[in-house]
Amino acid sequence: MTAKGDKVGLAARADKGGLAAKADKGGLAAKGDSLDPAALHHVVGFLIALADVPARRVFRYHIGQPYELREVEFALLVILQANHGAAPKQVARALNMPAPHVTLLLDRMAARGLVERRRSPTDGRALEVHLTDKGETLARRIHQVSLTMEDELLRVLSPAERAMLRELLIKVAGVQA
Repeated sequence: MTAKGDKVGLAARADKGGLAAKADKGGLAAKGDSLDPAALHHVVGFLIALADVPARRVFRYHIGQPYELREVEFALLVILQANHGAAPKQVARALNMPAPHVTLLLDRMAARGLVERRRSPTDGRALEVHLTDKGETLARRIHQVSLTMEDELLRVLSPAERAMLRELLIKVAGVQA
């Protein structure tokens, strides 16, 4: 249900005028009109993909372009801000990335002066990843932006529905809360 009370599915709200545009009442689209994707509404991956389009657009507008960050770079900064001195293996697990990709990511972020690798003070063989002062400042800023950047996107959901959506996506993704 939307705020107006009409029954428009998540996919229909996700990309107005695109794949998810509403078709005529008979379910048949007139020539030149958008097709009715209702036959795919049972495919959760399809619905997630539709919702992902405007979500990525919001990210690019609020964080990606202004701070010159990709989504994975944003995630790394926020995770490291909350988990000081994480091991590269822990970062790989948190970002669901293979270790070699994390190494490249850390190299790229270190070159920008945002992260640094340090030897563990308790185990000289182990590496820890830390935010630099510049990285800490940026992480705080983008975290603050991220708290409200999706408000417009999610305006069609009540606060309870937003919480439920997050909870369900965490469960489907298999993320430990």
